[in-house]
Amino acid sequence: MFAFRGRQAQFLRTCRSLCKTPLSTSSAETRHASLPWIAVGAMAAGGLGTGMLLQPNVEASGDVAPPSFSWSHNGMFNSLDHASVRRGYQVYKQVCQACHSMQYIAFRNLVGVTHTEDEARGLAEEIQVVDGPDDEGNMYERPGKLSDYFPNPYANEEAARAANNGAYPPDLSYIVSARKGGEDYVFSILTGYREDPPAGIEIREGLNFNDYFPGQAIAMAQQLYPGVVEYEDGTPATVSQMAKDVSTFLRWASEPELDDRKRMGIKALTIVSALALICLYYKRHKWAVLKTRKLVYKSS
Repeated sequence: MFAFRGRQAQFLRTCRSLCKTPLSTSSAETRHASLPWIAVGAMAAGGLGTGMLLQPNVEASGDVAPPSFSWSHNGMFNSLDHASVRRGYQVYKQVCQACHSMQYIAFRNLVGVTHTEDEARGLAEEIQVVDGPDDEGNMYERPGKLSDYFPNPYANEEAARAANNGAYPPDLSYIVSARKGGEDYVFSILTGYREDPPAGIEIREGLNFNDYFPGQAIAMAQQLYPGVVEYEDGTPATVSQMAKDVSTFLRWASEPELDDRKRMGIKALTIVSALALICLYYKRHKWAVLKTRKLVYKSS
């Protein structure tokens, strides 16, 4: 009996020693190993919280989000309406170009998209470009070329602000990509003017009420009116039609390679699908023998 109690006491001491030392070491190592992950989680949570706090609240500011329209070029297999892009360029040239520049679009970009080469060259020759110096070191003016970019209506930003009561008309080259909502935003701005603001809203002198502009007070007056542009193809120049056409044109200007990208994507998907079928057939051909084999064990 005493021998049994001695073995029992020795067994308990061994268990306690095993439970204390390894477990305490393991827990300490676990805590040290988890510290970097805790720090990363805290930083991620802090960044997410900061982003949510800095995100503007549209409803609180009183702004109205532009509605979503079903554009003909939306979708993976849909291309731009090039007739609409051509009409949109006409609207830009006759209405928007007086105040807004497009300094990243050249006349050569129109070739094969909205105009033929001769038509684009004729458009370029309508402007005068300061070039030089010549052999005598003097600057001179020449007719525009296909390689020239769309002209800037103002010499600099200060001149633009002086001509627009302190407001600076933004460059329209990438306006669709730079604004949330894209062409929906542009279309809504152009069609969102009201002659009289709603009751309780006062608009300062020199500003105009617009449902979709941030703050609903915009320095640009309404520019599109029925018949302000006479389309070459005879399309009725309603306000919504002109806004739709110039929005499509600005979408093209923001992504001139949009159609090419979609075309290359379709080609890539076709090739990848064909390769996937070939690989599937090759895999089944090589592995069919192994996957359909039967193992038979003979009893001795």
